Amino acid sequence: MNNKSLESYLETACASLSYGEALAKLVLAAAKASIELAHLLAKSNLTGDTEKLSNKNVQGEYQMRLDVISNDIFVKAFKASNVVAGIVSEELEDAVIFNIEGNQYPFLVAFDPLDGSSNIAVNGIVGSIFSILPAPIHGAIDAQAFLQAGKSQLAALYVIYGPATMLVISIGNGTQAFTLDAATNTFYLTQANINISPQTSEFAINASNERFWEKPIIRYIAECLDGKAGLRARDFNMRWTASMVADVHRILMRGGVFLYPKDNKQPTKAGRLRLLYEANPMSMLVEQAHGKSSTGRMRILDIQPTEIHERVAVILGSEQEVSLIAQYHQLYDQQKG
Repeated sequence: MNNKSLESYLETACASLSYGEALAKLVLAAAKASIELAHLLAKSNLTGDTEKLSNKNVQGEYQMRLDVISNDIFVKAFKASNVVAGIVSEELEDAVIFNIEGNQYPFLVAFDPLDGSSNIAVNGIVGSIFSILPAPIHGAIDAQAFLQAGKSQLAALYVIYGPATMLVISIGNGTQAFTLDAATNTFYLTQANINISPQTSEFAINASNERFWEKPIIRYIAECLDGKAGLRARDFNMRWTASMVADVHRILMRGGVFLYPKDNKQPTKAGRLRLLYEANPMSMLVEQAHGKSSTGRMRILDIQPTEIHERVAVILGSEQEVSLIAQYHQLYDQQKG
């Protein structure tokens, strides 16, 4: 275990970056708010905060009480940091702008305050996901300012609330994992420069949607399930926790490939996961750990967003598997034509 704290790491890692001191301040604000949320989650079954509410968010999904609470915690923290010009949240229909003019506050934050919140009622793993973008230097700041390709991200991070609370971050120089010491409320570096193996024998997908999948995904999963006797000549394991943070965290720690592909269950939607505050930050973290991310047809971080709650297909993880799945999509599209 490395004894370096998150604060110490950021002081060194951000020193040479433009707005480095402000970026460190923003990450520490997110970390402090996540510690507050971790304590609330630990006692949520006792306080009744696991209740499902009657109202829906902008995604058309019923909110948990903790969805609302977690969103409020992070909005308050980002506003108080005095370095964030505005935020976009899964739980809010519109962008919230704190500073309309100029670049007094250099950052925009897009976030999912409580990923996998359906797991709360069964004491399952949940998380928080954050994408940090540069705010426009000139002119008014509005929702359009968030419509930046993922490759423009200055930093990406998530917090996973499991047996231990962990914060995983990239500021563009690799992916690092920190574990919370609950006795001191301090995050310490526990996995430095994470490296995802290019090969894997593990995949994460919601197999109940198989009847809606496109043929490239059907082909890939069928080959995995064929095991040693099939084309891949090895056995695969399947994992699925209904929390993107939990599934991607496993891949960062031990390899694998995560798939939430395009399907025809809702034909008007390009995918299920949100580009700005799920696909983009997770793709940056995976790519900075030497993995790969794709929709099956293009690199996720190259997508130009058209709306703040845009959805995309997501395939990310071990480089060779993501490349193979992309190859199957290319072959399928060519033959269909």
